[in-house]
Amino acid sequence: MSKISMSNISRRQFITLASAAAAGTAMAPMGLLQVRRAIANDKCFPASFTVDGFGTLSELLPLNTSELGDVPGKGDLRNTPLLRLPKGFQYTAIGIRGVPMSDGVLTPGDHDGMAAFPGSYGNTILVRNHELSIDEDEAGNTAGCLAPNGNQYDPFTGNNNPSGFGGGGTSTIIVDRYGNKVKDYVSLGGTIRNCAGGPTPWGSWISCEENVSTPATDGRNTKKHGYNFEVPSELGEAVDPIPLVEMGRMNHEAVSVGRDGIVYETEDRGDSIYYKYVPKIRGRARKFGDLQEGGDLYAMVIDKDQKSNCNGASLPINELQGTKVVDTRGLGRGDKVGSMLPFLGQSLKVSWVKLEDVDPEEDTLRFEAQSKGAAVFWRGEGAWYHRGKHYWVCSGAGDAAEGQVWCYDPDSETVTMIVESTDENLLDGPDNMTVAFDGTIYLCEDGTGGNQGDANFSQYIVGVDEEGGLFQFAHNIIPDDTSEFGGACFSPDGRYMYVNSQGIGITYCIWREDGRLITPRTYLKDRRRGFFKRRWNR
Repeated sequence: MSKISMSNISRRQFITLASAAAAGTAMAPMGLLQVRRAIANDKCFPASFTVDGFGTLSELLPLNTSELGDVPGKGDLRNTPLLRLPKGFQYTAIGIRGVPMSDGVLTPGDHDGMAAFPGSYGNTILVRNHELSIDEDEAGNTAGCLAPNGNQYDPFTGNNNPSGFGGGGTSTIIVDRYGNKVKDYVSLGGTIRNCAGGPTPWGSWISCEENVSTPATDGRNTKKHGYNFEVPSELGEAVDPIPLVEMGRMNHEAVSVGRDGIVYETEDRGDSIYYKYVPKIRGRARKFGDLQEGGDLYAMVIDKDQKSNCNGASLPINELQGTKVVDTRGLGRGDKVGSMLPFLGQSLKVSWVKLEDVDPEEDTLRFEAQSKGAAVFWRGEGAWYHRGKHYWVCSGAGDAAEGQVWCYDPDSETVTMIVESTDENLLDGPDNMTVAFDGTIYLCEDGTGGNQGDANFSQYIVGVDEEGGLFQFAHNIIPDDTSEFGGACFSPDGRYMYVNSQGIGITYCIWREDGRLITPRTYLKDRRRGFFKRRWNR
């Protein structure tokens, strides 16, 4: 593994120390991170460590390489490896920027957040974001997500700007079990910089605008931006775009939605807040459109009086908007008031404060939250729901400014930092994320990209196993392209990973040659985890 060298913490040593503490633990990395400190050089400031995962990565051609003779903006990519993957995996490259879709629109570029839904005849439906500005040029195409049916949130015709610009939005792509495209079309248009989002339990995708421009700040706009939009997975055409105003107007990034219908939201700002949206319609079956009925918006407050279980340190406290708040950003970001590493793996009590001005004229929602004591995070990014818990990424946060991963447990009303990267060669600026059936977290890097020959050159998909160890799963090796991965997600049966490469605009379909679930071999080899063997590898 060229990017990750194995640490001096052996797997056997870890499991020996952790076995008693981990008995009955069904999902990690959580409590086991406390055990990890016992074998770290400095137990209260643990370094990131690595595990085998799926093993060494190797260059691999896509199965449909013969179809890549004229990729818009890149030319002939036939017989060109685009990914490095572990042994026993294969992939196809589909949904490529600039290629005509089934509705006649050229596939928009800047592929980003995405989710997978079950379709008919064994197919999978992908709803995919496009992080496009109004007239962004993608391989000669400036139309973006221009919906053929005319359903467009903003036509961008202010100040006599010509029509024909779709900006950001979503496209929907139906994929068969062999990784081939069946159908694709624009499913949301007229929004700006749709970065990430999240799936709902009732089969829709919430797409988030990472933009807060207005007609006053950008004359091409005819409406305010900075909202979330709901997109059905099986509509077949562009949705009538209705902003979910009461979810808050801000520089949105992603959401995670639990089975209770409550929506948790991240914000891509250097002093961002973690939000909770409680819909008015609760306690009965959810369906598309229920979120439009409104609800209440809250911000997370971390109890300031908690101490580190490791060294007794106090939580980092900062004064923002005249109020003392917990500042989780670490020594590498923000005002650098303190490290969160002594709290790695420790559950922290939280509460919530209600926000009133949820649709401000300017980008001030987080300031109201801070004035009411809400904790601040560095650049909230990708988010995902898994088995009762809500996970999210803070890209570039922490003492090394390389990223953190957090987990909120609504049952215990606690939040836990479960990952903080201490080395860019192990984890470099995570952005989008997903969680597999077995609890393994997968993080899409959007880091520096490094230089040719560097250990961290280009971007990786990095896994986080049940012990908190990091491993590589995929590596972008597209020639002259070190752009980010985005939108990682799994098929409903867990056998396929779908993920985007943003720069060239490609969606990959990755699966095991033998058809097994995508589960690290650590689970398969360890008989003490027979639950996963029985449940996921029948």
